[in-house]
Amino acid sequence: MQSLESLGDLSGKTVLLRSDLNVPLDGDRITDDGRVRASVPTIEALTQAGARVAVCAHLGRPKGEPDPVYSLRPVAARLGELLGQQVGFAVETVGPVAAQAVGAMSDGDVVVLENLRFNAGETSKDDAVRGAFADELAALADVFVSDGFGVVHRKQASVYDVASRLPHAAGKLVLAEVEVMHALRDDPRRPYAVVLGGAKVSDKLGVIESLMTVADKLLIGGGMVFTFLKAQGHEVGRSLLEEDQVETVRGYLEDAKARGVEIVLPTDVVAATEFSAEAEHTVVAVDSIPSDRLGLDIGPDSETVFAQALSDAETIFWNGPMGAFEMAPYAAGTAALAQTLVERTAAGALTVVGGGDSAAAVRLLGFDDDQFGHISTGGGASLEYLEGKTLPGLSVLEEA
Repeated sequence: MQSLESLGDLSGKTVLLRSDLNVPLDGDRITDDGRVRASVPTIEALTQAGARVAVCAHLGRPKGEPDPVYSLRPVAARLGELLGQQVGFAVETVGPVAAQAVGAMSDGDVVVLENLRFNAGETSKDDAVRGAFADELAALADVFVSDGFGVVHRKQASVYDVASRLPHAAGKLVLAEVEVMHALRDDPRRPYAVVLGGAKVSDKLGVIESLMTVADKLLIGGGMVFTFLKAQGHEVGRSLLEEDQVETVRGYLEDAKARGVEIVLPTDVVAATEFSAEAEHTVVAVDSIPSDRLGLDIGPDSETVFAQALSDAETIFWNGPMGAFEMAPYAAGTAALAQTLVERTAAGALTVVGGGDSAAAVRLLGFDDDQFGHISTGGGASLEYLEGKTLPGLSVLEEA
């Protein structure tokens, strides 16, 4: 996979840069700008090389047509603040307005194009439709740089098709992500512990199967833990449960035992009467969850158990919060786990926070990115890479 340096002299050239600027918005306010900040090093490298940078990205899931709720305008403004320079904004992705905005740039300028997914061709399953949109994008630039790791598992116009139409390279973020993911999948320092949380086991079936072959310990929290507890014979009250996955999980438990992989489950949970910050809640043992309550976080004893299990880990990969961290009564488990990773980072371990909700959680809970070894920008992409899947947005970059 080629780096920016392979593109040669970029002075005066227009670079179409695929970034990942898919950030959470509250109106026009960005609530977590982690992905915007992660895009800055590549943009700075390009502008310092004299390139004219046309940034394309998506935000949310509009239905293939313009929707002001998902406009990238506030993201462009934030990017300008981070870069310390004026960043232009084109109110369309392709077409005469976009062409004019790109054509008016001088060396070192940056323009953000409007949301890619305002165009049906971006995500079309029809190769011809997607290719036609890719042709329009490619016509805007001389070279293409892929730096949106969070979308490299998608076969989309701006991720896959444009790379076959222009000289191309991977940006700094994509190269850094691939290096870290390679270390996790193929060459981890041991002991290697994986912590999985989030809502559903079904979202992580492939990665559990894959990591079972390389990890030394697998710690399970979040909503998905209740399917594991059910597989062990515990009643889980009204907690989130995927009944159709109980037998699959029981198989995982047996497979882990046969492989010598330690599965660590919570010993207690915070059980509430409703999914609400105001609901009555109490800490109960996992074998004593009341039938009228649902578990919304791991409990304090579990925090200690998890910290002990990670105390000697040299590599830790974490994907998925331990509870409903957005609500204060159910944030303690995720905060405690994050603190454990911070301590292991300080001790020299490689700690990787696997994107998505985990990244948002650590920032919301007051942790800084540099307290961890790496915070990935790609939740789904990270998991699919670790599963060993071929990611279209990476494989196309390896082609000449």
